[in-house]
Order: sequence, then C-alpha cells, then structure tokens
Amino acid sequence: MRHTGSCGALSFLAFAIAFMGLTDNLRASEAVFDDAAAISRSQAAIGRSVGDHEFRDTGSRKVRLSDFRGRPLVLNFIYTSCPSSCNVTTVMLEDAFEVARDALGRDEFAAVSIGFDTAKDTPERMRLFARQKGVEGTYGWQFLSGDAETIEALTKTLGFVFFRSPQGYDHLAQVTVIDAQGKVFRQIYGESFDIPLLVEPLRALVFGTSAPFASFENLVKKVRLFCTIYDPAADRYRFDYSLFIQLSAGILIIGGGFAWVCRELWRNRRRRRKETPVL
Repeated sequence: MRHTGSCGALSFLAFAIAFMGLTDNLRASEAVFDDAAAISRSQAAIGRSVGDHEFRDTGSRKVRLSDFRGRPLVLNFIYTSCPSSCNVTTVMLEDAFEVARDALGRDEFAAVSIGFDTAKDTPERMRLFARQKGVEGTYGWQFLSGDAETIEALTKTLGFVFFRSPQGYDHLAQVTVIDAQGKVFRQIYGESFDIPLLVEPLRALVFGTSAPFASFENLVKKVRLFCTIYDPAADRYRFDYSLFIQLSAGILIIGGGFAWVCRELWRNRRRRRKETPVL
C-alpha cells in the first residue's frame, strides 16, 4: 500500500508540474507583441546618453561601451538560440556593414551585437554564433555577453523590448545607431531593411561637421557627404564626380560673369573719362 501510495503521489506531482508548464505556455502564447507600443518606446530613446556598461567579448575579455567613443557605434541585440530572426538580421547587417565600410571607410564606425539571454549567451556561445554565421572577426564586429543587470539597464536605455515566448523570445527587430558622444542617434527596424536606412545616418555622423569650413578636413567631409550617392542597381555607394564638376562649373560661370561685369564697368568708366573735355 505504501508503494502504491508513493506512486500515486508521484503521479499527482508529475501531473501538477505538467499542468503548471502548460499554463505557463498558454500565458506566454496569449501575450501579444504590441509593435506600435514597442516602436514608440524605442523611438523615445533617441537622444538619450548610453551608460558606460561592461561586457565580455568572445574571448572573455572585458569590453566597455566607452571603448567605442569617438566614432559612431552600431548596436543590436540577439539571442544565440534564436530560431530565425536573429540569424536573418545578422546576415543583413553583414551586407550593410560591407556597403557602409566601402562608402565611409573601414574604421569610421564600430559594431557590436549583444546577447540578451544572459543564461545562455555566454562568450563561448556568442563566438559559436558568430562563427556559424561566418562573421567572426569581420571588420572588428564584436559579439558581447553581459550580466542580467547590465542587459536590463541597457535595453531600458535603448528602448529594446523583449519577453519570453514558447519559441524562446519575442523581441523588437531593432538596430541602434549611437553617435560618437554616446547618444542614441537613430533606430532601424526589421529583420531585413533597405541598406541606406543604416548607411545614411552613419554617413551623416561620419561626414557631417558642426563647423563645415573650419578646416580643409571639414570641407573635404562636406564634399564627400554631398557627392557620395547610393546606386540601387549596384547596391553600393559611389562618389559622384559629376556633382562636384557641376558645382565647379557653376562657380566658374558665376566668377566669369562677375569678371565680365567688372571689366565692362571699368571700360565704361575709362570711356567717359576720355569723352569728358578738359577745362
């Protein structure tokens, strides 16, 4: 009887655990990801200063966000057991980074992907994820791990929304562009997106200057900003010399016209002097 009773208790316990698990799954499945609310929260992050949080890279070395100050930073969140969306976004970013570095320069911006599933996204798992996607060590693109407190603080600052679901996590497909001073500059959404949506804000940050003619370097940056255009057929940016040539031709025409007017005025003045009788 004791043995039978023991089996009955164990069976009841197993049923209770299974029921609790089913209830949790039902609750998770009932949770609906509110895209509008998530994007609104994400957009509210623009202009915020990002704290100097500490992470570990794929070699377990310490990395701080302040290490990336002085140039734009592209940051997105992933989780390594993600069945689809994180993989698609990673491949998309690889293509976008290739185009951006070709247009702006190899070292003009930095990129990090941060694992938000702190229980699983260890440095080893992040390294394996990057290796499987073929982006390990690509242009200094770093894959970072952090503790729960750090992830909570950073996702709150950046307006990144995620929660558990039966498939793992539901989360906003968000890529954040942070300026050289550590402030959120732009948010890009979607697993796949048009490459200029990422490159254009980077181009504005890299080439844009608050004092455009303070130095020759500022002038060159402004020329590159206005003369670098996106070619959708080639899916690349190129420097359009025709714009510069047209600008130079315009300056020459205006300058030539001004010189002609000045010469005619000078000739007319001399003619009047000659025609004026001397008393």
